[in-house]
Amino acid sequence: MTRIVLMSGSLRRDSVNTTAVATLGRLLAQRDARVHTPLLDPRVLPYYDQDLDVADGPAPVAEARRLLGSADALVISTPSYNGGAPGVLKNALDWLSRPWGDSALTGLPTAVLSASPGPRGAADAQPGLRVNLERSGAVLIDHRLLALGDAEALPRTGQGFTDPATLALLDEVAAAVWAARRAAPDADVVRPPAGDGALRPATVV
Repeated sequence: MTRIVLMSGSLRRDSVNTTAVATLGRLLAQRDARVHTPLLDPRVLPYYDQDLDVADGPAPVAEARRLLGSADALVISTPSYNGGAPGVLKNALDWLSRPWGDSALTGLPTAVLSASPGPRGAADAQPGLRVNLERSGAVLIDHRLLALGDAEALPRTGQGFTDPATLALLDEVAAAVWAARRAAPDADVVRPPAGDGALRPATVV
């Protein structure tokens, strides 16, 4: 079983960021039926308190650390708030980054997917979060197609994007994550079954 953890930094369950990781999870599952994509909700973690950060910390923190400890990769979808990543994600990283040098993120292949309204929102949310992840020991998955600008206007059904161009972009991200997972970093990327190559909305909603 391959476990790829998904985390959305949005405070709204129906947000474009939650939709982005949900769609990406379905595309990853298409690559191998044995892939499991649990969602780590950063909102369940308490406000970071250094005095409580001993051993595994509070129960939600301990559970999150165990989940990432057994994960093969992590995908974070982040909105932009005034050019930066939201506090809920920074709070989660405070918990997950300890102890420095041997955190739950150390050596974990991690992709940052930005989905935010506006032409600059998606790109501006990435740099600070990526710096924090690097300090935490995460191995960043670099890919040229990690930003979904103006995502609020993208067509979607339920918890899945339906625009063919967006699906194709997310499929490339899924390929990069799949190739970088630490369970089999040198494994060939598994492509969807042969056909006409089209990604149909019905496969992700």
